[in-house]
Amino acid sequence: MTHKPEPVSPTGVTDEIIREEIRAHWTARLMRPVRRMYEWILHWAETKYGGTALAAVAFSEAVFFPMPADPILVALCLGKPKRSYWYAVSCTFWSTFGAMCSLFAGAYIGEARFLEAMAWLDGHAAWLGLHLEQNVHWALDQYRKWGFWAIAVGALLSFVPYKFFSWTAGFAGIPWYTFLIGTVVFRKFRYVVIGALIYVYGVRARNFIDKYFNKICAAIGGLLVLALVLTKYRQAIWGFCSGLWGG
Repeated sequence: MTHKPEPVSPTGVTDEIIREEIRAHWTARLMRPVRRMYEWILHWAETKYGGTALAAVAFSEAVFFPMPADPILVALCLGKPKRSYWYAVSCTFWSTFGAMCSLFAGAYIGEARFLEAMAWLDGHAAWLGLHLEQNVHWALDQYRKWGFWAIAVGALLSFVPYKFFSWTAGFAGIPWYTFLIGTVVFRKFRYVVIGALIYVYGVRARNFIDKYFNKICAAIGGLLVLALVLTKYRQAIWGFCSGLWGG
């Protein structure tokens, strides 16, 4: 009796890869509905529509969707490592496209309307003590203050959804070309490094990505923030240190 060969995924993504991605990503462990969403999204990576699913997730994550594109990007790259760079570039393009849509939508709504909405929420949920209008006003001021570098830090991170940075950039009136350059450079850095690691090391790269890659990106973002703070306040810091040494 002959056994029929098991069907092979056109993208090379196996059920084991999907299970590993669900187990690895922290957001999938938060609650059962999120896990189901991950399972549904990642199942498309097994089909011939894997590239389309990657584009849809990358675009929507920068606009409204709660799931980052990293898990499906990793799954597709593991399925076909030789296409890793293509997947990374596609992910970058669609993530940037979605982020630009959010930027322009935020700019159209405008800071004034957004702050009015936050004030309305404060008035109807005062018992929560969130002070949304005050906090959002501070966030927009910080975004305008740091501009390009705030975008850079946001583009490197995955645990903070990029839609928060893209919409905020629109509300804060960040120039579109500044936002575009920061998004392309640092978003591409993130995705291309993931693709390159899998292309070179295959499955062995997966454990490194899960355990260390987000921490490395966060560390790079932290170093950028530290460098900016030291540059902006160098005179005050130098005067403080001189006072200590002189004293």
